[in-house]
Amino acid sequence: MKLATNTEDLNSIKSQLQSKPWLVACLCAAWCDTCTSYRRQFDELAEQHPNLCFAWIDIEDQAHLVDEVEIENFPTLLIQHKDTIQFFGTMLPDTKQLDRLLAALIDASKDSSEPPSKTSSGMNQGAPAGWSLRQLLLNCAT
Repeated sequence: MKLATNTEDLNSIKSQLQSKPWLVACLCAAWCDTCTSYRRQFDELAEQHPNLCFAWIDIEDQAHLVDEVEIENFPTLLIQHKDTIQFFGTMLPDTKQLDRLLAALIDASKDSSEPPSKTSSGMNQGAPAGWSLRQLLLNCAT
């Protein structure tokens, strides 16, 4: 099956982020067997959510994007809505779990009457304060 979305192309990701407020990124490594087996499922989930921007970030090939964060386990996932990191941490390589988390976070953002915060939510397991993968992707040279 040929996927319409290339989750690894930084130019495509940057373009999508211009109009999509949600970023779903898998931080992985090419040598990681778990990541390799998870990749197809992740890309298929991206196809199911064309309104979200999915990104597959190799922590070695795109080290300039993640040099401020400590990646200890794979897959490490980041879900960011605009300037707010909604989730950052490891997750079982199960896209059903990721899909449920996305649905819950998106529903919660619709129900929130508070103005959006520019800080991380309580599900941030280690992204440094002020770090924004979204901004790094938008500012990267194409």
